[in-house]
Amino acid sequence: MNSSIVSTLMCLAVATTIVSCSQSSGKGVPMATTDTSNYSILTELERYVIEQKGTEPPFSGEYNDFFEEGIYVGKRCGAELYRSADKFESTCGWPSFDDEIDGAIIRLDDADGVRTEIRCANCGAHLGHVFIGEGFTDKNVRHCVNSVSLRFIPSNINKTSDNNMTDKQKNQNVTMANKMSQIYFAGGCFWGTEHFFKQLRGVVETEVGYANGHTENPTYQDVCADQTGFAETVKITYDPSVISLEFLTEMYFKAIDPISVNKQGHDVGTQYRTGIYFTEVAEKPIIERVSQRIEKEIGKPLAVQLQPLENFYTAEEYHQDYLDKNPNGYCHLPIELFKMAKEANR
Repeated sequence: MNSSIVSTLMCLAVATTIVSCSQSSGKGVPMATTDTSNYSILTELERYVIEQKGTEPPFSGEYNDFFEEGIYVGKRCGAELYRSADKFESTCGWPSFDDEIDGAIIRLDDADGVRTEIRCANCGAHLGHVFIGEGFTDKNVRHCVNSVSLRFIPSNINKTSDNNMTDKQKNQNVTMANKMSQIYFAGGCFWGTEHFFKQLRGVVETEVGYANGHTENPTYQDVCADQTGFAETVKITYDPSVISLEFLTEMYFKAIDPISVNKQGHDVGTQYRTGIYFTEVAEKPIIERVSQRIEKEIGKPLAVQLQPLENFYTAEEYHQDYLDKNPNGYCHLPIELFKMAKEANR
């Protein structure tokens, strides 16, 4: 029997037993001493895997077929876990590593009595399972890890290789590692949408404006005339080490009617359409994953645009932070949503 067939059979055997991940034993788990206030906010799927020891579907993870140089850190606490040099293709449907960073991983006997669970030694987050003797690499070890338990840091901002760098280079690397990200959400009247996202920890700045239209320098009056093609949009600047794009997208869907066309609340017109406009190609599959999950839950096609950002013009100053300036001003969103958002990220 050739090696490829053996590998496939091994993967099938693992896949048939992987569903018992949520039954891993908790005996002997050291209590995490990390300050949990620094933990990243988790999506529903991330909580299912990391906290409830679930398993993401095979071949669905962001890092399954991903081989850039860098370091993989824990999604919840940010501790360094694996190096890209130790990652290999196993064809089993989950990221595979044949080694770990010293002291980063703890091993526990699984409840099925056969497998060995692996967790982050820093915070106890569930990662997956480790297998020995499969023969994939010379080290004969395979860490089978859920993508959602990880976050990737490219090598050009990797702080583990700083030994030979100047102070200036180190400072530049820290700046890059802490770089903020942006995403653009159109969710009806931008007064309420902006105020909603301002409640979330990890959102560091918001700006309202007009996106993806076909004229230049539109005014509010131009947009309201319904002839410019622009959507009232909120530019969200956020810290990805605190809040993920997936979580932001999940929250966005809580603040809109995703099947309503050109209408949110009492506001009607193309400028009130819903849309998510991204600036990085890598963001699209993340947004699509959430959108597909929402569409499946609703059972109807979504009316939410998913497009690259073509243009964005900042709205007039009186629109910025409108509900902060006018606490009793008009808003199409119920106040309960603001309270929910404020609690969601604490």
